[in-house]
Amino acid sequence: MIRLHETIVVERTLEDCYRYLLDFSTSEQWDPGVYRAEKLTAGAPAVGTEFDLLLNSAGRHVPMRYTLKEASGNCIRLLGEGPGFSADDTITLRDCENGKTEIDYVAELSFSGPAGRVEGLLRPWLNRVGRKALAGLETALTRADTAPVQTASQRLAHRLVFPAMPSFTRRGYLAMPDKGLSERVDGKVFAITGPTSGLGLATACALSRLGARLVLVGRDPSRLEAAREEVLAFSGAPASSIDLLEAELSLVSEARRAGEILCRRYPALDGLINNAGALFAERDETEEGHERALAVLLLAPYVLTQVAMPSLKAAGGHVINVSSGGMYTQPLRLDDMEYRQGDYDGAKAYARAKRGLVAVTEYWARIHPSVRFNSMHPGWAATPGVAKSLPTFNRLLEKRLRDSRMGADTIIWLATARCVEDCSGLFWFDRRPRPTAVLPGTAVSSDQQARLIEYLAQTCAV
Repeated sequence: MIRLHETIVVERTLEDCYRYLLDFSTSEQWDPGVYRAEKLTAGAPAVGTEFDLLLNSAGRHVPMRYTLKEASGNCIRLLGEGPGFSADDTITLRDCENGKTEIDYVAELSFSGPAGRVEGLLRPWLNRVGRKALAGLETALTRADTAPVQTASQRLAHRLVFPAMPSFTRRGYLAMPDKGLSERVDGKVFAITGPTSGLGLATACALSRLGARLVLVGRDPSRLEAAREEVLAFSGAPASSIDLLEAELSLVSEARRAGEILCRRYPALDGLINNAGALFAERDETEEGHERALAVLLLAPYVLTQVAMPSLKAAGGHVINVSSGGMYTQPLRLDDMEYRQGDYDGAKAYARAKRGLVAVTEYWARIHPSVRFNSMHPGWAATPGVAKSLPTFNRLLEKRLRDSRMGADTIIWLATARCVEDCSGLFWFDRRPRPTAVLPGTAVSSDQQARLIEYLAQTCAV
């Protein structure tokens, strides 16, 4: 048997640390030896809850299953089984002065078969793995005082476009020095559009686990209900913490109605995440006469945000607009917002609308200082929408694409991290501010931005 023992002290309350560690699926956020961790047992973690992990080992993913054996408020014990090895992990929390907590982590590892015969040789390597895991946990539980900045090499890579592209894959996410999502938002109300799959569903799950009350906004009542059940199974939150709002967000009238309902139900709205999106292979118009991509990706979030603004201002709220890396390829086409000129290209229509949404985000940040506005892009994520709309892209990059949780990471971080509370108007990728334009002719000038806002105000009559 090999016994690993590490101790850290973090500036977080014992309760915060306990809640974060009790759901052991968070281990993928802080342990570099864990590629993926899933809670198998629905509901809040308790004695008997099971977790499936994929461990990083010599370029392979090795499966392991943990079972929660003790959960006493200051002690967590888990037993794990993998192919040819087992683990008995005990995490003991001690309350220190000034809101600090000591975390004592003991792991007793036993090996059988070939690994058992070289157990002694594994000890130095496992000690390094243990130290890295606890260093990662310390980072995950440490609140940053200042927002991250883009490094010179990252800035250059994004300016040159192609050097930055590998970072859009899961490789970029895995390279992030801090993946922790431990800052709680207990009782805060977030409305999320497009919450039934992909990035929206991953965002809803994580925010619910961090204590948020949610309003899931979508068009299909059965899919909304299914999403609610999945979020509750993931987070263990009470059913009363999730509200459903049916709205067909391809229609300006429906976006306006949804905004009015939000204001009535939630006079103080802490967050609005405009995530709903779709990419269309052929040009089509809504029953209101708007090109469908424009309607879903730009008109709807514009109207929903404008109408919900009183509630957002009352809470000092936060709007997060989900864009796309594809935006970098396209300028704003004020002369053809409805894409009536030339042959229709769904990817271009998508990128143009997202370009407009980022420009509107910057405008709102300037004129509404009491509300925080940010936009972001998720990298190349393997969502159901990408698989359906870009099958060739999805097939060619399948093994390199991020999963939905990786793509949603920056959304969740922006919604919860205190260090970005004064960072309104910025465009983010992997928790760092990024340029909004890199190719010649794609930047939106102040005159174009003003004309865009005039167009939206007239078109949407808000």
